[in-house]
Amino acid sequence: MNRTFLQYSQTDTGADPQTSIIWMHGLGDHGSSFIPLVQEFDLTGCPPIRFIFPHAPERPITANAGYPMRAWFDIFSGFEDSDMEDTEGVHESQRLISVLIEQERKRGVPYERILLAGFSQGCAMALYTGLCFPEKLGGIIGLSGYVPLIYSFPEERHPANQDTPIFLAHGTQDEVVPFSRGEDSMRLLRALNYNVDWNAYHMTHTMSLTEVNDLGNWLRQLLA
Repeated sequence: MNRTFLQYSQTDTGADPQTSIIWMHGLGDHGSSFIPLVQEFDLTGCPPIRFIFPHAPERPITANAGYPMRAWFDIFSGFEDSDMEDTEGVHESQRLISVLIEQERKRGVPYERILLAGFSQGCAMALYTGLCFPEKLGGIIGLSGYVPLIYSFPEERHPANQDTPIFLAHGTQDEVVPFSRGEDSMRLLRALNYNVDWNAYHMTHTMSLTEVNDLGNWLRQLLA
């Protein structure tokens, strides 16, 4: 993948937002599909927020017989923590997402008011990019995903985001990314003394209304 900038969709909840949430989609999806989600959050009392929904580049996915689709990195076989991972792809997407963070900073949003969020593969990128970023961010939201590259992550993470609030959620019936993978990620982050708000829901690889409400409450407490 030889790209320097990600295309994205954007929606603002008010004029002149001084808070930005960069939200990464899952495998085979695109950023625009999460725009309706903004209307589902109760953001009463929050300042105007700029939601950025980047579109991952298309790449062949090994687990899907090489069929190209939008993805942050290749999937070789599955989502178990013992499966081989696309280190190069993770690092390349990390760089591209970091470019978006810097764009928001140049638009006048302080690093401490920039949040990263993601679902599934996007969750992996939000966690990895956020916790390795050299400036303190406002928060990280990880839904139905996991921490990628867990064997090198403890050395690659940056202390700037050691105390950054993390909202982590997973469905107990997830048929794509095993619930155990989410639990393992939560345990790893807590063992590394991160501030993790862990939430488990009786659902498959999706988002539930209860989860949306809980996340909205978390955002209000963080941003209001």
